[in-house]
Order: sequence, then structure tokens, then C-alpha cells
Amino acid sequence: MDDYAQRALAKWPNVPSLFGWLGLTRKGEWLIQSERITHPRIVDAIARNYDRDEHGRWFFQNGPQRGYVALEYTPLVARVQADDSLVAHTGRAIDTADALYLDEDSAAVLDTPAGAVLIQGADLAWVLARLHPAEGELDDTELERALTLPGGTRTALTFDFAGQRLPVHRVDAADMAATLGFVAEPEPLADEAGG
Repeated sequence: MDDYAQRALAKWPNVPSLFGWLGLTRKGEWLIQSERITHPRIVDAIARNYDRDEHGRWFFQNGPQRGYVALEYTPLVARVQADDSLVAHTGRAIDTADALYLDEDSAAVLDTPAGAVLIQGADLAWVLARLHPAEGELDDTELERALTLPGGTRTALTFDFAGQRLPVHRVDAADMAATLGFVAEPEPLADEAGG
């Protein structure tokens, strides 16, 4: 978090939080009142001051005020870089994970210490190249079998990432937030003043 935000929080600790103003798309684009934010300095400031609270709600700390972010899918969106690494839309390197989750539409989400990370759909070929069945090479039959499993099922696939073979789970898109511990549509808690 930026120093100015920490100083402002210390000076004004009880500024009410905002809900319903900010959003994040599946492409990793920030929104304000459903309009895309494009100014580079504002985008960078949000990325530097973006975090989660103890309830799994993600927010932008704007000085003393916390603006909670409605998530179109996950709190982080990663893109594959030229060197084959993953970097989140916030600029954070994604270099460790516990598991990969596939939803019914083939969206791939990594469970990481930084939070749930959607690998952008444009990078699906990168994901497919790292999926492996228990034996042999991945083919359409193995992938289809994994994608048609009921949500909450561990598949027979593994995912090569950061020198590890991660387990691959099938989860329904509607259950992704609950499964990975984040809140897609944050709302004020009973003891909070909302804006």
C-alpha cells in the first residue's frame, strides 16, 4: 500500500467504505460506475493499493477510504508473458500455486497465496500445454472428461506450474468464489457504514 494511503488511514481511520462503485472485469480491467478506467496513473494507483480484507472482499484503498470491488469473476487476472511467466493485472508475479480449477466453460483459475487468479482466455493454449493426464498425452477425450465432471471433483489431470505438478479440480463457475474464498459482490457488514 502506498505511504499516502497509510498516512491518510492513520489520520482518518473511520471514513465509510464505498460499495457498488468499482469493478474488475474478466480481462483485468478496472471499472468505475461500469465505465472502464483507462488513465495509466489511476490504473497503477489502484493496482498498488488493491488488497483483500479478512472476509475475502477485495478493495482499493484510496487514501482513508476503502472502495470495495465487484468482481466479474476472480480478484486477479493473469497474462502469460513473453518469458512464459504469469503476471497479474496488478503487476504481481504469479509464481506459486496450490491447485488449478477448471469451470464448465474451460476457464482456468489458479489458487495462489495472492488470491484466485484467472488465466486470461487468450492464454488457454498455454494452460492446455501444461495439462497432463495420469498416463500419456492430453487429448480431447481426457479434457472433455475432466470438464464434464461434477463441480467439486478432483480430475485425473495435473497442471505443470512453477516446477510442480498441481492437482486439477472441476468447479462450477457459480461456486468459484465460495470454493476459493473470495466475495464477488461485496456488501457492507452489519457493523459497517456503507456508501
